[in-house]
Amino acid sequence: MTRARALKQVIRARAAKTGERYTTARRHILRELNQKNIGAQGAQGAQRAKPTMSDASFVKKTGHNLLHWFAVLDKFGAVAKGHTAAARHLYEDHKVDGWYAQGITVSYERARGVRAMNQRCDGAFEVSASKVVTASSKQLVKAFRDARERERWIGDADPKIAAALAKGLADKKSSGVVVRPDGLVRFRYKWDDTTVQFYLAPKAGGKFIVTVTHMKLANADAVETYRSQWRTVLAALAEYFRA
Repeated sequence: MTRARALKQVIRARAAKTGERYTTARRHILRELNQKNIGAQGAQGAQRAKPTMSDASFVKKTGHNLLHWFAVLDKFGAVAKGHTAAARHLYEDHKVDGWYAQGITVSYERARGVRAMNQRCDGAFEVSASKVVTASSKQLVKAFRDARERERWIGDADPKIAAALAKGLADKKSSGVVVRPDGLVRFRYKWDDTTVQFYLAPKAGGKFIVTVTHMKLANADAVETYRSQWRTVLAALAEYFRA
């Protein structure tokens, strides 16, 4: 069961017991969780949960470390108000750059126990893997689109991933392979209840960085499983062009 689903069950149980509206019960439950997490973690919260970037980076870009911003978000009641309101509070009321407002908010949610690693604010999980490949845009597009060529390099990958990739590329409902004028290549497709998205970004020296993001995963166990499998896929692609 995901953390988000478990939280919903607790909220519904309180609403059924007290007769409160769902939103009222949710506010009380999140306030209680916030108070428990603050008491249990205190000033160590930022150190026990992995932040999105180093504390030094936050100090350099915002003038304060994470402990300062965690205190700001605690005072704001960020756990109860949610991710969007918290990030907006930092951006609008404390003039934190949007990118860093998001990073601080995600780090805060991890430290307060309302977001796990690789978990989005909607409760779903996702994982990304990337690899630098020496090839042209034309070569890479062909390596994915051409079934025979794709079979030559993807052979060592999990058969389910290979089959899903082939199906996604052929599916008329997918976005298909799109090559932008700036050389960026992207395509996106559905795989059962998940979504896979590829970005192929050009680099200097006739290279591309190939990034795959697997979204809407059910839990943290799936993150580690697919991280390993996608790394195998990308390593095979890079090796194919080195041969």
